[in-house]
Amino acid sequence: MNQLFLGFFSGAVLTVAACNSQTPSQSSGARTSPETVVDTTGAPVETKAPNTTYKPAFAGQTRIGSVKTTTPYEVTVLNASLKAPWGLTELPGGRWLITEKAGNLRIATVDGKISEPINGLPAVNNKGQGGLLGITLDPSFASNRMVYWVFAEPHENNGSLTAVAKGRLSDDETKIENAAVIYRAAPVHNKGNNHYGGRILFDKSGNLFVSTGERSDKSTRVESQDLNSGLGKIVRITTEGQPVAGNPFANQPGARPEIYSYGHRNVQSLAFHPVTGDLWEAEFGPRGGDELNLIKPGKNYGWPVISYGIEYSGDAMPGALTQKEGMEQPVYYWDPTLSPSGMTFYSGDAIPEWKNNLFIGGLSSMHIARLVIKGNKVVGEERIAADQKDRFRAVAEGKDGALYAVSDGGKLYRIGRK
Repeated sequence: MNQLFLGFFSGAVLTVAACNSQTPSQSSGARTSPETVVDTTGAPVETKAPNTTYKPAFAGQTRIGSVKTTTPYEVTVLNASLKAPWGLTELPGGRWLITEKAGNLRIATVDGKISEPINGLPAVNNKGQGGLLGITLDPSFASNRMVYWVFAEPHENNGSLTAVAKGRLSDDETKIENAAVIYRAAPVHNKGNNHYGGRILFDKSGNLFVSTGERSDKSTRVESQDLNSGLGKIVRITTEGQPVAGNPFANQPGARPEIYSYGHRNVQSLAFHPVTGDLWEAEFGPRGGDELNLIKPGKNYGWPVISYGIEYSGDAMPGALTQKEGMEQPVYYWDPTLSPSGMTFYSGDAIPEWKNNLFIGGLSSMHIARLVIKGNKVVGEERIAADQKDRFRAVAEGKDGALYAVSDGGKLYRIGRK
C-alpha cells in the first residue's frame, strides 16, 4: 500500500491504479520519409477542434493515432506539500533534488518526505514565469557534489534574464556552498517576466545544454532570430560557462559562440534519446502550435517567422506562415496546446513497451504525453495520469525504472509498474 506524505507526516492513502488490459495499438514500421503515412489502429487522443486551419507539412505531424499501455502500472502521489515545484534530478540512492519556483531547493526521500529548504542559492525573480527553474547534477557528483541550475536572475529597473549557476551541495545537505553564476542569456529584459526557458542537462562530453526563452513580448520575440542575442536559443557551454569549442557559430562574426540552435519560443523541455544520443526539445507555441523538435547544430527552428499557432488574441501571426526555406519543421505539433514542460526518454526495463518512448509533462493539458517515436517520427500518442487533473511541470526517470513527476499543484508523483 502506498501512502501520501505531507511534509514529514504520513497521511491518507492516495494511489491511482492504471491497470490497462486493452489490446495496444499496433503501428506499422515507420520510414524516415516525412511522406510516409503511419497506420495506427487507435483514434487520435485529441478530440477538440484545432485553433487554426493550418495543414501539416507531412502526414503524421499532428494528431497521430493513439496507443495504449498494457503493462499494469500505478500513479502514486508521494507528497502534496511542495510549493510550485519546477525541476527535479535524482540523487544517489533514489532521492530527488527538487527546485521550487520561489527560490527554494529541497530533497525528497524515496517515500516522499521533504527536507527543509537548502540555503545558499542566489536570489531569484519569481514574478510571472520566473523563479528557480531546471536543475541537474554533475556527472561526477558522487565525488565533487556539484549542482547546476537555471534561474530568473533579477536586475535593475525590474529587469531579469535567464541565468545558470553552480555550487556544491554541502556534506550535511543543508546548503549550497560557493554558489556562482556562470552564464547569463543577455540582454536583460525590463518589461516582462515570462518565457525564461530554463531546462539544463549534461551531454556525454561533460558539457551543458541550456534552453532560454524569447521573453514573450512582441518587441523581444524577434531576438529568437538574432544570433547576437541569448533569447530564444539552446546554448552549449562548459561547466565554467564558456562556449564549447566546435559550436556551430563559434567562428561567425557577430554571432554568440555559445548558441547551438535558434528560432525558439520558450523551451522548457530537453532530453537526449538513450539510443541515438540525439537532442530533442519541446517548446510552447502561441495559441496552438506547441512543437516537438529534433535539434541539430546551427539550425533555425523558425519562431516567430513560422508557426502552427496564432496570437492569443485570435489573430493570425504576421505573415501566417507555417513553412519557409531554411527553417526547420517540427517533428510533431499540438493544436490545441499540450503546454510542454519537462520531458524524459524512458530507458528502463520495468515497463518494456515504454522503452525509448518520450514522456512530456503537460501544463494546461493536464496530463503526461507518451510519444512512441520510430525513425524520428511520432507514430503513437497516449495520455498518462490525465485523471489527476494536474499541471505536470517536469518528469524524469528514476533508477528504479519508474517515472517521477512534479506538478504546479505541489505534488511529487511516482508512476511505476504495479
